[in-house]
Amino acid sequence: MINSEVATSRLSAPHRPGRLQSVLASVRVKTLALLMLLGAWQLVYLSGWKSAVVLPGPATVGATLWRQLQDALLWTAVSTTMARALIGFGLALLLGAAVGSVLSRNRLLRNTFGPIIAGLQTMPAIAWFPFAIIFFGLNTSAILFVIVIGAAPSVALGVIAGADHIPPLQLRAARIMGLRRFALYRHVILPASLPTFVSGLRQAWAFAWRSLMAGELVVMVAGSASIGVLLENAQNMSDMPLAIAVMIVVLVIGVVVDSVFGLVDRQIRRYWGLVDGDNE
Repeated sequence: MINSEVATSRLSAPHRPGRLQSVLASVRVKTLALLMLLGAWQLVYLSGWKSAVVLPGPATVGATLWRQLQDALLWTAVSTTMARALIGFGLALLLGAAVGSVLSRNRLLRNTFGPIIAGLQTMPAIAWFPFAIIFFGLNTSAILFVIVIGAAPSVALGVIAGADHIPPLQLRAARIMGLRRFALYRHVILPASLPTFVSGLRQAWAFAWRSLMAGELVVMVAGSASIGVLLENAQNMSDMPLAIAVMIVVLVIGVVVDSVFGLVDRQIRRYWGLVDGDNE
């Protein structure tokens, strides 16, 4: 009787794919989307809507991208750009986390400066460059300033949103146990707000990456090779295959970094029981 019930429960239980099957399914979907995109691009190219000089085909761009990947200049440009991205994002993380932590626990400061932070988040990065160039000059500091001012508000708002989702009963229990100030942030507020905080970091990286790309196109630092410089050179030479190839590099970097944030976000949510790990 017991065996039959167990067998029935196994038959009625939903099939849960393993981690490998989920990864393979995700790869298949992304590969299909890529093939559809390349197919649409090839059809537009074959239609003759634009000349091959203005809109080259996937084969031409692919050959150009392959040549660039074998050139040390591209890797030097990528390393320069990524160094700026990591430094700017790191500064934005420190500043945004500090500001968000203070505002999340002080209602007066939050009511005063919260709308300003939200307003800063909505400002286009390009609007900051006249100020940054006049204030810092045509150097890397101007680019880093725009990255920080573009990404830090998202980090701060992520901290504030995470703190808002902490149950008041949990905070009262922590205070009763003697946790105050830094200890309260370390042991209660930060762990409890971590899922929302990581989502804020993911959004902050998107702002930082877009600000950096705009900055490298506007602020040309003498003597430095960067992705923005490669794009500018492609524009000056009217080399569309090179321009699209560099844009593909920018897209791939953005997708890879966003995937890393997505993986960290899923791991944290699984740890907190917010997702079912068997169904991922």
